[in-house]
Amino acid sequence: MDRLSTLLKHFNLHAATYHQGGFCGVTDISKGSYGHVHLLRSGRLCFRDEQHQIIELTEPSLVLVVRPQEHRLVATEADEAELVCATLRFDGGADNPLTLALPPYIIKPLRELPGLLGNLEWLFEEAFGDECGRDVVLNRLFELMVIQLLRHLIASRDIASGMMAGLANPRLSRALTSMHNEPGRNWSVADLASLATMSRASFAAHFRQTLGITPADYLTNWRISLAQKRLREGRPIALIADEVGYESPSALARTFRRKVGISPSEWMQGKTV
Repeated sequence: MDRLSTLLKHFNLHAATYHQGGFCGVTDISKGSYGHVHLLRSGRLCFRDEQHQIIELTEPSLVLVVRPQEHRLVATEADEAELVCATLRFDGGADNPLTLALPPYIIKPLRELPGLLGNLEWLFEEAFGDECGRDVVLNRLFELMVIQLLRHLIASRDIASGMMAGLANPRLSRALTSMHNEPGRNWSVADLASLATMSRASFAAHFRQTLGITPADYLTNWRISLAQKRLREGRPIALIADEVGYESPSALARTFRRKVGISPSEWMQGKTV
């Protein structure tokens, strides 16, 4: 059972490297429309989040700011910081189920990420070398690094609630992955409980305790997220409705308005302004 591939197929990420080398000074990163990843190869660095909380990094570390948000990086000349940085853009927009399942930012010393070390060594070699095709290779290595980090978060159960916690749960993950793979299926709570090898009542209670919403609400949210992605791609709503499990475009539009607050056409107008 592959818990990540369907998510990444729908909401794939694209990295663009923009800094590699020494870093000294103050850099304010505006909210913009991208996430960011910063890798501290050596030296010291201060990270300030949008609530002005300051975190000092004193060893090689990873900083993942998965959704667009303001933050600041600070280092003095004496800190001798070496950084590699990239922006992250996700298919389906910045606020998609994958990014929303993660905390606003993740900071980890590299020594706590043994499964990423081989890739990170290669990434640093490319960043501080001069081989041809370096930028393209770096972008792919950053993308691979984020996927490996997602694997680590699931395996280590570092996130206590929400979708990532559900995917880390051996029983709930079967139901979640099935909904992700077959959004158009008429899933019942009994069907999902059977996949999780739990009673209907136990499954419903455990699902809500772990993810914070009911299985029916989760399925609806997943379908609407897929519909939003398809709308961005220019797909007609009649085809989208059938794909994500609604009997008619009007049925999808009603659910869309209930969840998002506006109609699909109004939502799309806001995306093109």
